[in-house]
This record gives sequence, structure tokens and C-alpha cells, in this order.
Amino acid sequence: MNERVQAAVSGLTPGYFALVMGTGIVSVGMNLEGFTVLSRILLVLCATAFVVLLVLNAWRLVAYRAAVVEDFLDPRRAFGFFTFVAGINVLGVRLGLAGAHTVTLILLFVSGLCWLVLGYVVPWTAVLGRTERPGVASANGTWFVWVVASQSVAVAAATVEPFVDTGRRELSVLSVVSWSVGVFLYGAAGIFVALRLLLYEVKPADLTAPYWVAMGALSITVLAGARIVEMADTPMVSVTRHLIAGLAVVFWGFATWLIPALVAAGWWRHVRHRIPLRYDATLWSIVFPLGMYAVAGIYLGRADQLPVVEAIGRAELWVAFAAWLAVFAAMLRHLLRTLRRTAL
Repeated sequence: MNERVQAAVSGLTPGYFALVMGTGIVSVGMNLEGFTVLSRILLVLCATAFVVLLVLNAWRLVAYRAAVVEDFLDPRRAFGFFTFVAGINVLGVRLGLAGAHTVTLILLFVSGLCWLVLGYVVPWTAVLGRTERPGVASANGTWFVWVVASQSVAVAAATVEPFVDTGRRELSVLSVVSWSVGVFLYGAAGIFVALRLLLYEVKPADLTAPYWVAMGALSITVLAGARIVEMADTPMVSVTRHLIAGLAVVFWGFATWLIPALVAAGWWRHVRHRIPLRYDATLWSIVFPLGMYAVAGIYLGRADQLPVVEAIGRAELWVAFAAWLAVFAAMLRHLLRTLRRTAL
């Protein structure tokens, strides 16, 4: 077997399921806007990417288990495992929009178990169980993926709830609980990352693409909140509906405020300090937040009759699609170059 292929599989980043997240959420946005054909093409690419990555990660787990364990022990990469949870749910939600509600429910069950297990395992192996201190020195944008995973469970549960005959109360509990967990996790991750930026020197190379997930985590919190508000009346939803509805608007405002700061950070990194913009898997961490911000704006604007919010979301959707095209083309170019080198 070619050494380059072995190196590629053993070095596969745990956050590569952001490809599924980014492709899936842009597909959802195109579906909301009525671009059915484009949305279906993206859905096929999303499902294909999920299957391929699932096979590659299974291969890596069997053949390069030490590398997987090393990822779990590294606080800079371990939180990337939560992209698996979010990827499952983004794909599940898009399939739900296509009418495959049973598949959405099955994927929700799988993702819910993974979210619960990883939610205890990753923080312990990567941060709490390490002897090195301070742990905050390793905090980065990938820590917000934990928030995204939590909120993706809420979105998936709220999406499938209208189409089940039994278990609506249980789904409402799951939605509200995972949404609430995600909100508190965002506060914790925000504090840790802010301390990292304030207490330690920040070099241009440190401001990587995953910092965009800070905005994406807020955006999916907005979407999850809007979906929960529309759920059927159950005790859990009834007592939290107005609180969640108000906070969804607040979180959308903060997500909007973050965008110029993230753009400025990218300019400082790539223009001011001339760090080359080359393809790597973390670039999908920009596509997903852009797509999620668009979908959250469209959905929130329609649900709460906020035309300005909806208009911003609709415009942002094309920005997200342009980013998806650029990153997807760069990924294909990278793969073709790798295959050519392998053939040689």
C-alpha cells in the first residue's frame, strides 16, 4: 500500500465531518429558498461525503488506533470529534426535509448517544485528565464544536417531532435540554477561548479557520431555538417557549456582531502577515458557520416575522454557497494532486 495513502488515513483530522456539516447546511438553505435541484445535488454530495468519511474513520480506528487515541488526548484536536455528531444531524435534518423522517429519527438516536458519550469522554481525555496546566492555554475555536453538536441534537429532535405519533414529550425534553446545555457550553467555551486570547500571545498562525465556529455555534443556537418555539405544546416547551424565542433573537444579534471581527482576523492573518491561504480540512469550519447563519436568519425571519433578518439570511446564503464552491474546488484540487503523487 502506498505510503502517502497510509499517511493520509492515519493523519485524518477528526474534524473532517465539517465537510458534511457545511455541504448539508447549504443544501438546507437552498431547499428553504426553493432551489430544489441545487439542494438535491448538495444532498447527494453531503451523503456521499458522510459515507466516505465514515469508512475512512473506521479504517483509521482499526489500522491506526494509536493516532485516534492521540487525537482524544490533544485538546487542540479532540473537540473535532463532535463534528461527527453535528454531521449526522445536519444530514438527518436535510433528509427530513425530503420526507425521510424515519431515517432522521434513526440518525438522531445514533447522534444522541454519541453526543452523550463524547460529551463526557472528550473533556476528560483532552482537558480534565491531563496533568499539564493551565488547560486554557490549548483552548481554540474547535471547542465551540461541542456547542454545535448539542444544538444539532435539538434541531434534529424538533425537526422530526411533528411527524411522530408517540414520543413527542420525550423529543421536546431532548430538544430543550440539549439546547440549554448548548447555551451554557457556549458561555464556558467563550470564557476559555477569551482567556486564551487575553493571557497568551496571539500569533497570526493561531487565528485559524475554526474560530468561525464561534459564530456558527450562535447561529445554530438561533435555529434550534426557533424550531423549539414551533414545537407542539408540551410541559417542557410551554414553560420555556417565550424565553427561548427572546434569546434566539439576542443570539442572532451577537452572531451578526461577530462576523466583522472574524473577517478582520482573517485579513490580519492572510493580508497583513501574508500567511498563504492553502487548502486544509479546517476551511470547512468557515463554510458551515456561513451556511448556518444564513439558514438561521431565513428561518428566524419567517418564524418571527422579521423581514430584515430574513433578507440578511437570504443574501448570506449566496455568500455561503460561494464559499462552499471555493473550498470544494480547493479540496478536489488537493485530492487530485495527492492521487497523482500516489500514482507516481
